[in-house]
Amino acid sequence: MSNITPFSSANLPSVASLSDALRRTASTVAPTGSGVIVKMDKTGHWCFGADSTEVEDDSRWAVNPFSFVHGYIAWGDGEVLSQVMAPITDPLPETGLAPAGAKKGWEVQIGMSVKCLDGEDKDMEASYSATSLGGRKAATALALAIAAQVELDPTKPVPVVLLRKDSYIHKSYGRTYVPVFEVVDWMSMDGTPSEPVEEEAPRRRRRAAA
Repeated sequence: MSNITPFSSANLPSVASLSDALRRTASTVAPTGSGVIVKMDKTGHWCFGADSTEVEDDSRWAVNPFSFVHGYIAWGDGEVLSQVMAPITDPLPETGLAPAGAKKGWEVQIGMSVKCLDGEDKDMEASYSATSLGGRKAATALALAIAAQVELDPTKPVPVVLLRKDSYIHKSYGRTYVPVFEVVDWMSMDGTPSEPVEEEAPRRRRRAAA
């Protein structure tokens, strides 16, 4: 992994300003890069792309700490009617009336960019975004972990995560899965990890999710 350059650092705000901005993401969850999208489906499987291709077991993903955005999205009948997003270093953007046909009006959304570090999908960049409370909590927990890391060691602000899941029993919908970003390492913006990573045995090949 030491020869990987996961993210360009050009035209980015200072790492020192990152901690406060990431900590502010907690307010978007309270009370209640790329054209490829990675997400967790309703069965608890992480997948990406139009064909819902399942990610490989235990593949590692780097999260760009400067890519966090927050804002609002309006969904129609399965399609995005409009969205207003801003960098996490800026205040939540203002919105007018929700578009006609928006099922739930404006919904709070948080997003970020990730890059696969190994396996069949190595070097693939993707975006993750969430409007569900569970998804936003997971992204916010990661943002707060990055904020703490930046204060501890600003030279390695990039979390390396495994895409995991948790679940709970919803009184109406039964078992409900929520995403978990398990931090397993930290690296610099140029790809230098905290510790050398040993080569692993081949992983289970992914399948197209049903």
